[in-house]
Amino acid sequence: MQNFKRPTYLIAILLCVHCVGIKAQELPPLRNYSPTDYQAENQNWSISQSSDKLIYIANGKGLLEFNGDSWNLFLTPNESIMRSVRVIKDRIYTGNYMDFGFWEKDTYGELRYTSLANQIGIQLIDDEEIWNIIDVDDSILFQSLDRIYIYNTKDESVESIDSEYKIVKIYKLGSNIYFQRYKRGLYKIENGKDVLVADHPMVQEQELINVFKDGNNLLLQTKDDGFYKLKDNDLVKWNCGSCEYIAAVSVYNSIRLKNGGFMIGTISNGLIYLDDNGDLQFQIDKSKGLLNNTVLSLFEDVDNNVWMGLDNGVGKINLDAPYKVYSDNEGKVGSVYASAIYDGNLYLGSNQGLFYKPLKSDGGFTLIGGTQGQVWCLKEIGQTLFCGHDSGTFIVKNNNAKLIANYEGTWDIKPVDDKDILLQGNYDGLYVLEKLNDNWRVRNKIKNFNNSSRHFVVMPGNEIFINHEYKGVFKVKVNMDFTEAMKVSIDSLIKGANSNIIKYNGDLLYSSKDGVFRYELSEKRFKKDSVLSTLYSTGDDFISGRLIHDDKTNKLWGISSSNISLLTSGGVSSKPKIKRIPIPLALRNDLIDYENVLQLQDDDVYLLGNYSGYYTIDIDNFDIGDFRIGFTKITNQKRDDDEASHLLDKSLEGNFKSEENTLSFSFSVPEYYEYLETEYQYQLSGLYDNWSDWSENSTELFENLPSGDYTFKVRAKIGDTLSGNTASYSFKIAKPWYISNLALVLYVVVILLVLYVIHITYKKHYRNQQQRLIERNKRELKLSQVQNEKEIIRLKNEALKSDIKSKSKELAASTMIIIKKNELLTTIKNGLKNLPEKNLVSPVIRIIDKSLKKNDDWEFFKEAFNNADKDFLGKVKGLHPELTPNDLKLCAYLKLNLSSKEIAPLLNISVRSVEVKRYRLRKKMALPHDRSLSDYILNL
Repeated sequence: MQNFKRPTYLIAILLCVHCVGIKAQELPPLRNYSPTDYQAENQNWSISQSSDKLIYIANGKGLLEFNGDSWNLFLTPNESIMRSVRVIKDRIYTGNYMDFGFWEKDTYGELRYTSLANQIGIQLIDDEEIWNIIDVDDSILFQSLDRIYIYNTKDESVESIDSEYKIVKIYKLGSNIYFQRYKRGLYKIENGKDVLVADHPMVQEQELINVFKDGNNLLLQTKDDGFYKLKDNDLVKWNCGSCEYIAAVSVYNSIRLKNGGFMIGTISNGLIYLDDNGDLQFQIDKSKGLLNNTVLSLFEDVDNNVWMGLDNGVGKINLDAPYKVYSDNEGKVGSVYASAIYDGNLYLGSNQGLFYKPLKSDGGFTLIGGTQGQVWCLKEIGQTLFCGHDSGTFIVKNNNAKLIANYEGTWDIKPVDDKDILLQGNYDGLYVLEKLNDNWRVRNKIKNFNNSSRHFVVMPGNEIFINHEYKGVFKVKVNMDFTEAMKVSIDSLIKGANSNIIKYNGDLLYSSKDGVFRYELSEKRFKKDSVLSTLYSTGDDFISGRLIHDDKTNKLWGISSSNISLLTSGGVSSKPKIKRIPIPLALRNDLIDYENVLQLQDDDVYLLGNYSGYYTIDIDNFDIGDFRIGFTKITNQKRDDDEASHLLDKSLEGNFKSEENTLSFSFSVPEYYEYLETEYQYQLSGLYDNWSDWSENSTELFENLPSGDYTFKVRAKIGDTLSGNTASYSFKIAKPWYISNLALVLYVVVILLVLYVIHITYKKHYRNQQQRLIERNKRELKLSQVQNEKEIIRLKNEALKSDIKSKSKELAASTMIIIKKNELLTTIKNGLKNLPEKNLVSPVIRIIDKSLKKNDDWEFFKEAFNNADKDFLGKVKGLHPELTPNDLKLCAYLKLNLSSKEIAPLLNISVRSVEVKRYRLRKKMALPHDRSLSDYILNL
């Protein structure tokens, strides 16, 4: 199968027909599909439609399926040309070269082919092709040029009717089946047998295109000789209004429409449409819009659209469309800026002049002499038809135009209330027309105002409002006789391109891209009207602020890109009603900012001018029936896989793996309005809660969706009518394996194990850390104890040092006392010796000598010295055992850093004797000559 997207642009050809006396006729819209649109062969041999409104076409390459939006091609199994197709219930029967069978949709919506010829084992004639398929009751008939196969759908048996002569075609009339044997006549199938109905020479020689019911008789259509009525084997020519014309063309096929009319496909003259009386309604060929002049097949669908299988492409016309078109393909009329009905004629004012034709005539339009050039307006005022023209103002009467004002550029003409004058707006200001002696003429130009006055409104109090798109809204106060502008003011706050100003129900309205504004007389300013502003869309949909008021019906028209809107009075309710006619701008081909509307006769059919003629709309028949939306196909593919996509069963809920998270949805509405567009809106609940914007795209792709539950919903809109249903598809995307429930359980187990291991590890770590801390504390405690002991020792040492110092001080003090005492005794002794009474003092001298020689002082000194440095004397004795007690005394005194002078009294010797002792002590200690005895003693 191949899928081809319908092009987004609108290929609508608006028709103009001028054959057999029909030259100016509004026709239904035509749509062409070229081979590039459906991507298959040129020729299309047969057309049918399914119950869900899908169109199936037998194409030279295979079976075409069209859903209103996209084309699908299913190739012929044996790669031959498909000649016939017929949809019967849920099967699509097809016939081609050396095969026939049926197609059925599988659960994925794809068509699968079953060959009946192969399945039943039918031996086909060499080079046989199946040209027609017809169903009746429980039988299906397959017709080739040599045989008719009758397939019974109940028991799947097959019978055949052979023919030595060419079987031209097979025809179905109710429950009766007819066929023609060339050169033999017309036959009817009864009880599986062929029964001759007519063998008239015409029936034998002329190829019958179709057979229709005509009361109790048959109406036969021939290929080259028109229609005949058959009654009791008697042939009578049908003398219809267009039968001679039909007899002059070569017909290939035809169908009878539900309305009784005939649609005829020709070999070289395109399509011809006759009513039930045989009168020609229209004919179209390649020069008038059809892709090709050869119509190979015709089919009327359930909505009365006529499909044409062409020798090159496919065509379709909407016969019942409320939208009709007159297209000036030859460019004689041009763009229609104004229209009017007057004196039984239809008048068109275009960029090329003023044209007319009788209203009920199908003839062409005629140019009124002297009106060549741009026509701006047509106004019927007081039984007089005025024409505003680039050259001035004309009065139209008896299909002639008379110039009454040669001031260039008459935009518009309006009556003035309570005045027997008319006011016209021109390129250079405002002019007054008056009727004098039953003739209209220009009375004067209003002085003091010279701006272009295309849109103007006359309000009570001699006030004229003029809209200027680039300057704003002028307010002109004129005098009583409308000759002079007394005061001119301008509101420059409201201005804009394609804006407009009109008078409606006595109110002054200004419209622009910002909305519709009503002029409040009490406040002397414009205020936005919320109801009237809904007449047309703003934003991107805005194309023109032009409001058109129909005085006869009091309807107010608004124009936007997607709609034509009209406002009418509310009837029972006072609230006005707004009706929207959803014809897009691409089909309307409007003259933007120059839109014009005209009611035709007294019905609700209106004429609207456009760039290439005009179109008509029947506003009462614009209702859109119920329609439904459905999925064309749903596919999914794996992530990062651009090639493989898989069709899904639309009836089942989807369950996909995590990597199958790219889904594509195709949907369609099988409706075939050529004047309306289908728009779609979707929602993917589970990801997007809001509906999307409306779009013409009929396919949505979602890539790399996260895991979760989803429901895709889509609905459609044609015009303002929503589809009767919302198509939905629910699906689930599984979690990736690494976040699946089992994986999560494993993750929890692993995490618990890891936490346990971490716990054990940390517990062991903290236990070891605690042990190390205890050991460290023990070491620190021991160290602290050692330090404390050292500190104690240090303190003790310091105490000892202090004690020694104290004792040393005491020793020094004691020594000094001894020295002083000895010096005193020596002084006293020497003094006594010098006394004359020596005998008297001798005892005293002896006592002094005894005291000086007494050893008590040394013992006291020795005890004190040992208290200060108890190890010194032992250390010196240990180093120098040969020292005498007197030597030790001298060492002790030297340890106290006493000089020889201080030592002499202690030893009760002279200083010289002390020096001698010191010299001998050095000898005993064996001190070097350069070493001080005192330093040596002090360092011990």
